[in-house]
Amino acid sequence: MSKQYGNSSVRPKMSREMRAKQFMPFAALKGLTEALQAQEKIVVPQTQLSEDQLAKLDEKMHQITAGSLITVVYYCRGEYLQKTGMVAKILPDARILQVVNTKIDFDMIYDITLPDS
Repeated sequence: MSKQYGNSSVRPKMSREMRAKQFMPFAALKGLTEALQAQEKIVVPQTQLSEDQLAKLDEKMHQITAGSLITVVYYCRGEYLQKTGMVAKILPDARILQVVNTKIDFDMIYDITLPDS
């Protein structure tokens, strides 16, 4: 004997979308992959630049203009990152260098590579 659903004695037909949802991947532990990757990260202390390194970096900073293509190595959240792109803004008063959409504090910059150097 079949089960009754409402007034009908026939089971309602499931739509294709509903059937497809049954076979979609299921992430039982959302965020696990990201959490494991964060555990793999090795936190390094920020390197203090020498007077010579600071002078060279200052010289490079004065050569940069908005629209320049550069590669900058900077310290962010316990690791050194490298960003290559066009300089969007230089805000000397705020001590911010913006490369594409990334805002970098002057004090976090480790090195800058200009296209001709």
